[in-house]
Amino acid sequence: MNIVSSYLNPTSMFKKLITTEPWMAEQVLAVVRIVLGLLVIYHGQEVFNPHLMKEYAGWAPFQGPGGKVMVYIGKSTELLAGVSLFLGAFTRAGALLLIGALTYITFFVGQGRFWYEDQHPFMFVLLGVIYFFYGPGSWSVDRLFKV
Repeated sequence: MNIVSSYLNPTSMFKKLITTEPWMAEQVLAVVRIVLGLLVIYHGQEVFNPHLMKEYAGWAPFQGPGGKVMVYIGKSTELLAGVSLFLGAFTRAGALLLIGALTYITFFVGQGRFWYEDQHPFMFVLLGVIYFFYGPGSWSVDRLFKV
């Protein structure tokens, strides 16, 4: 049976749905990593928008000495983590940066309301945990150079 007919065969498809064996795991994790990297880059590139950075620095958690610096460090960390994840270069380090920055956002800026109001940053934390422990999947600089 060729590969096309095996995927179109209802019995074969059902077996694939109920099996516990991974199915294209490396490639799927790579695609999710690349999309995650792009999303985090999108958020991190705000470091180049002085008006937006000034607005963030005005938020209550960033009041006081060093608040503006914290905002710039946070957004720069997001940008660096996003590039790392997108390229799959130093993936675990990038995931660790993502976990750190977004955990801070979740629990200090968002006051820990990850179960309803602030799920977005917490979901990034969870994805960061996956890439920290699993690695980049396929199609990464890490794999290319066997890092």
